[in-house]
Amino acid sequence: MIFLSTLILSIFITIALVPLFTRLAIKVRAMDIPDERKVHQHPIPRSGGIAMALGVLVPVIFWVHGDEFIRAALIGTGIVVLFGFIDDFKNLGYKTKFAGQVCAALIVIFYGGVKINCLGMLLPDGFLLPDWFAVPLTLLAIVGVTNAVNLADGLDGLAGGICILIFICMSYLAYRCGNIAIAVVSVAVIGAIFGFLRFNTYPASLFMGDSGSQFLGFLAITLSLGLTQGHTPLSPLVPLLLLGFPVLDTLFVMMERVAGGRSPFTADKNHFHHKLIRLGFFHTEAVFVIYVIQVFFVTSAFIFRFYSEWFLLALYVIFSGVILSGFLIADRTGWQLRRREIMILKGRLQLLKDKNILIKISFRIVESGLPALLIFTCFLPANIHQYFSFLALGFMGLIIVTWLIKKEWFGNALRLSLYLMIPVIVYIGEPDMAPWMNENLIRFYNLSFGVMAVFVILTLKFTRRKKGFKTTPMDFLILFVALVVPNLPDPHIHSYHLGLLAAKIIVLFFSFEVLMGELREKFNRLGVFTLAALGIVVVRGLV
Repeated sequence: MIFLSTLILSIFITIALVPLFTRLAIKVRAMDIPDERKVHQHPIPRSGGIAMALGVLVPVIFWVHGDEFIRAALIGTGIVVLFGFIDDFKNLGYKTKFAGQVCAALIVIFYGGVKINCLGMLLPDGFLLPDWFAVPLTLLAIVGVTNAVNLADGLDGLAGGICILIFICMSYLAYRCGNIAIAVVSVAVIGAIFGFLRFNTYPASLFMGDSGSQFLGFLAITLSLGLTQGHTPLSPLVPLLLLGFPVLDTLFVMMERVAGGRSPFTADKNHFHHKLIRLGFFHTEAVFVIYVIQVFFVTSAFIFRFYSEWFLLALYVIFSGVILSGFLIADRTGWQLRRREIMILKGRLQLLKDKNILIKISFRIVESGLPALLIFTCFLPANIHQYFSFLALGFMGLIIVTWLIKKEWFGNALRLSLYLMIPVIVYIGEPDMAPWMNENLIRFYNLSFGVMAVFVILTLKFTRRKKGFKTTPMDFLILFVALVVPNLPDPHIHSYHLGLLAAKIIVLFFSFEVLMGELREKFNRLGVFTLAALGIVVVRGLV
């Protein structure tokens, strides 16, 4: 229950705080103004970082107590977020920002006790780096990665998507190693990013700003070092793979600047996302390509977490070399993405869209299949406690009252009821299913979530809606969670149900958000299905 409540709290706190801090950003002029280095066209508030930070802080303080490392990480994170937030509307100089990052890193090193003392098989057996070398190395790693994630925040949804993949992998690794504190913090960050991406996928209405990108980068490197240094079976080079793309991007850009006789800290448009756009990729396509690269890195970190350090280093160098070679060859040959074939495919898809063929099929499947999936889920728990029934009864009353008396609140009442009921019913049903659920039924049930995600994304792709949820690279993250996480080749995922829980909850949240957008305020049928699902919970808990 600790992971579920942390995930839900962080999502809702972040979403609830976004409008408040958006208004604050506009008031204090913390706006990202377009210039020659930016790809957006209009000023956009950059206050998402502070909303995410508070979305993480509340559940972590609630659940994690007495852990010096976590306290140090939170204090350091607070410093980084404070300096980043000031920079978002006062434009601090780089020296001041570095000073804040160094201060935060030193707190984690000396108060939290995190040092890169062990490099595994890269050093003679049993050899640990002395503090005079380990402390500067750790300081360089923390400050370097904090800025690497900050520099990667160049397109809508890019830094958030990269980091959500990092923290998904890290939360599971921490859970497997028995480090519940790091697992809880990682799950809280996942929830906060997921809530933030609701507003940051292309075209973004909100940026995370320096406060958000530095917050994510600082926590990513700090938690990964805390997880892999010390008494742990994990390779100390796992953080290199977890943070693979931001580190590679930053190192490559800095080497290019130095080779060109410029300062490595000079701002330019030579990051990988800039290069992809120059090669002819659209905004969302460039983000998608980078997501795929980062998926390879985090999947490698998971699969090879116990392998030798030489193997991990070689894997990182080889894959990085392939990526860099591809960009160098494209630059020298003047290669551009040929859009003719893509446009032919898009033309055919547009023809299907114009005839409303696929949208009719996919929407009908989502409209009928999604409520049916929810109702079926309500039958799965072997037992339902009475207090869940009373909670469901309260939601039924709320829906009925708004339906009859305050029709304009009906949609919000439905959304609130679904968003609070979904995690509860999935949570109590996953580890303790009814005895009539055999292995084949369980496999079919789990597969139905992946199938539903596919039809939801097809619905988004072919919808004629102008507002609300649209198809974005975030759909790839949803599919990754829904299809890959529950099926990773590790029996502990299935025995502890951690991946399945996260996948099913996120898919249902995403799917109902899309469905409610497609219904265009015509919620009567969905209201009937929701009342039916709640009624099942009430009856099963009370009888």
